[in-house]
Amino acid sequence: MASTNKAHVVIIGGGFGGLYAAKTLGNKPVRVTLIDKKNHHTFQPLLYQVATAGLSPGEIAAPIRGVLGRYKNTEVLLGDVIGVDTTRNVVQFARNEATGDPGDPGELAFDYLIIATGASHNYFGHDDWARYAPGLKTIEDATEIRRRILLAFELAERRARVTGTQEPINFVIVGGGPTGVELAGTTIEIARRVLNQQFRSIDPARARVILVEAGPRVLPPYPEDLSQSAERQLRHLGVEVMTNSMVTDIGPDHVMIGTTRLPAAVALWSAGVQASPLGKRLGVPVDRAGRVIVESDLTIPGHRNIFVVGDLAAAKSPDGKPVPGVSPAAIQMGRFAAHTILGDLKGKPRGQFSYWDKGSLATIGRAAAVADFGKIHLSGFIAWLAWLFIHVFFLIGFKNRLLVLIDWAWAYVTFQRGARLITGNSDAIAPSQRSTT
Repeated sequence: MASTNKAHVVIIGGGFGGLYAAKTLGNKPVRVTLIDKKNHHTFQPLLYQVATAGLSPGEIAAPIRGVLGRYKNTEVLLGDVIGVDTTRNVVQFARNEATGDPGDPGELAFDYLIIATGASHNYFGHDDWARYAPGLKTIEDATEIRRRILLAFELAERRARVTGTQEPINFVIVGGGPTGVELAGTTIEIARRVLNQQFRSIDPARARVILVEAGPRVLPPYPEDLSQSAERQLRHLGVEVMTNSMVTDIGPDHVMIGTTRLPAAVALWSAGVQASPLGKRLGVPVDRAGRVIVESDLTIPGHRNIFVVGDLAAAKSPDGKPVPGVSPAAIQMGRFAAHTILGDLKGKPRGQFSYWDKGSLATIGRAAAVADFGKIHLSGFIAWLAWLFIHVFFLIGFKNRLLVLIDWAWAYVTFQRGARLITGNSDAIAPSQRSTT
């Protein structure tokens, strides 16, 4: 245990769960150390806006030190946790990994530990597909997807200028969950509304956006009427929706649907997630997705001082319903863990975590969305307005909210997207879209 009068709470991960746990413990009678591989918190629900050139990375991210700087009892360390010794109550991490100097693995003692390291992409045993179909979990993912989408049009323009013929530009998005639906809707808007008059040798509006879902409907977690509404809105925008379609292979210029080869200038992945590998290193039971099966108070079996929250936790509410892997759940879990720790220090009995489902929203495109508020189901413009204001409200920092509102207002009036920057390696694109000039 940490040798200090104040209990030392270590938090691994600066996502929603970790950040809100730290904020709840801010300026309380404990010492708090938050460790993350990145120096910033990312508002993941708006990553697709960065990926589709609607927002810049700085508008949906905030430095963790800036968010927690006002809490005098809190420190932030940049590093990658590589293990947890649950017997000695220490975390093991490489302190200098982010600078390129791995250094010696360090240890940090804790009295309480909150693990909130989230989830990453799951290619279901086909990790080689990641090279050709990136997923969307980080700022780096978003800027890479933005690069691929915009570069596909640029290279098609160059090729058409030489050949005099526009070759097919297909964007294939694998997975019909909220991220896939959002990417599909905004990508078709880029092609038909944003870029439609900005090229001379190609017509961007002829680009195809194809959303592939293995199940019978898009947005599987949503009520069936909202799934049907989402599909209608997608088709109205021009997205081709393929349900009951299993992807069997992804290559540099194609996606295989069963035995059918579908040419793809850009393929994107939104079909599944898997928990952070740190969960499996704890030596406790995990589910098929690698999520830690936690107790009712979000602790791991046999260790009442170690909490797992957010996407890494396989938790259930007292009614037996699984807690979904969404940001509101992570926020509630982070706060619950923090309040439980403070309650322990005051000698209060522990309670059970119960998720308060405030509803689910998914945006599809301009003035198009669906919202599930229990008995109330909304679609179209009203749902889009609800989605807009709820997401802006949860952005970290007033500056971010103001910038997002300004950018969205401008985009809504002008059909323009102000973050159309191609960064990175311009050659890393499907061979079918590379220019020969």
